[in-house]
Amino acid sequence: MEIIGLLLTTLFAVLFLGGVFIYNALVRDRNRVLAAWSDISVQLKRRHDLLPKLVDAVRQYAAYEQATLSAVVELRTQSEHTSALAEKGRLEMALGAGMRQLLAVAEQYPELKASQNFLALQRDITEVENHIQYARRYYNGAVRNLNTRIDSFPDLLLARLFRYTRHEYFALESDAERHVPELR
Repeated sequence: MEIIGLLLTTLFAVLFLGGVFIYNALVRDRNRVLAAWSDISVQLKRRHDLLPKLVDAVRQYAAYEQATLSAVVELRTQSEHTSALAEKGRLEMALGAGMRQLLAVAEQYPELKASQNFLALQRDITEVENHIQYARRYYNGAVRNLNTRIDSFPDLLLARLFRYTRHEYFALESDAERHVPELR
């Protein structure tokens, strides 16, 4: 009888400790996803803060590019007002393409290209775009880890018990979304 009691106690302890380990891993992975999304949000905010400066700089030299300028500003507004991850990803990809197009327009104006303020702005935009790319990769990796844990046995038992849900990747889902709309 004592052996059965000892075995049951040991089994219960192992299951309890395993459950604690799994729960803590789920919490860690969920917090990584939240922190990674926060990093993306910060970089998107930096991009959105730089956009008006870029638009103003190009507007002074390229009045005929008004349609491009308006399209980029509209994309920024739409992105700030959406919380759907797939839609935000599509809008941010289009916004990045629009910013690159504005930088290409600036290449046509030697006096703008030579401006120290514009060169500093161009460096800042390049830096932000690189940070967005890195933050997106980290976020998607954190989401992959959490989603794998939520879908894997025995973790899925506790994940379902504590109502953990899968997170969306911050990426484009279809070929139609991969096509960047023409901004001209």
